[in-house]
Amino acid sequence: MLALLAGACVAAPTQPATHTLTLHGHVFHVELATTDAQRDLGLMHRTHMATDHGMLFAFAYSGVQTFWMKNTLIPLDMLFFDKDRKLVSMQLNVPPCTADPCPLYPSGKPAMYVLELAAGTAAQLDIQTGDTFSLEGRIGPVH
Repeated sequence: MLALLAGACVAAPTQPATHTLTLHGHVFHVELATTDAQRDLGLMHRTHMATDHGMLFAFAYSGVQTFWMKNTLIPLDMLFFDKDRKLVSMQLNVPPCTADPCPLYPSGKPAMYVLELAAGTAAQLDIQTGDTFSLEGRIGPVH
């Protein structure tokens, strides 16, 4: 009987919590990366991401943000937003890194948020610099 109860307590793997982000009239389900550990891991080791999903990186400061694709297996669009959530620059169709060292992809302008989407999404939806995003709920503390 005890073995049965112990087996019932094994938790199923959980999916990351997502938040609803709206950009250029389109809704995305995004994971938040607000800590150094979450930002360091990002979308590494994932083999697929739906076109209506993404990851929003939030920083405690505005500055030139630089990303790379180390251990990232899917091509991405990187959208850089300022403190007012206005799109200031983009790196589009960024391929997975296949060489070491991996290339760097800077924002070029001060940014506080970076939204990673499946490659080609920004062009397909005609997302343009100057667009702003809204997020359901709070981003929470950023470390």
